Amino acid sequence: MKNNNNLKNLINFLFEVGTARNVLRSHHQLIKDSNDTVASHSFRTAIIGLILAGMEKVKDKDKVLKMCLLHDLAELRTGDANFVNKRYLIQKEEKAIKDQWEKIIGGKEIIVLLKEYNQRKSKEAIVAKDADILDQIFLQKEYLPERPRDFERWHKNMERQLKTKSALKIAKKVFKTGSMNWVYDFSDSIKKNKKSKN
Repeated sequence: MKNNNNLKNLINFLFEVGTARNVLRSHHQLIKDSNDTVASHSFRTAIIGLILAGMEKVKDKDKVLKMCLLHDLAELRTGDANFVNKRYLIQKEEKAIKDQWEKIIGGKEIIVLLKEYNQRKSKEAIVAKDADILDQIFLQKEYLPERPRDFERWHKNMERQLKTKSALKIAKKVFKTGSMNWVYDFSDSIKKNKKSKN
C-alpha cells in the first residue's frame, strides 16, 4: 500500500512539473511580448550553470546543475513575482518546496539542496544564482532590442547582482552582442567552409 502511495505522489508531482511549461514569468507584466515560462527559464539557466561551473572550477558541477534546474519549481505553487510584486506579496517558498518534495523519493535531499541555494553561501549556490541572473540578462537582450535605454538600465541593474568573474565577463559581452549574431556567424562559417573546399 505504501508503494502505491509513493507512486501516486510521484505521478502527481510529475504532472505538476509539466505545468512549468504553462507558467509565464512575471516580467510579462512589464515586457508585453515576453513569453518565457518557468520551464524555458530553468532549462537555459541549467545550461548556463553547467558552463559557468566549469569556468569557475566548481568541484560539484552536478549540484549546480540541480540547483539551476530546480530553483524555481516552487513558483508552480507560489507564482512568479517581479521586483514590484515582491514589495507587496509574501511568497511561502520554503513551504512550497517542502510540500512539493517531502513525499517524493529523494525529496529530502532536494529540500536541503534548495535551502543551500537560497542561502547563497556555497560556491555552487553562488554560481547557480549567477546563472539565473545571466538567463535574465540574455532575455533582456532578446526582448528589448528596440528599447536600448530600457535595456541598458535593466542590464546594469542585473549586472550589479553578479558575484563571479566569469558571469560578469559573460554579461559584459552579452551587452555588446546582438541576439541574432549566432545565426549570422553560423551562416558566415558555412560560406567560408564552402570557399575553402573549392
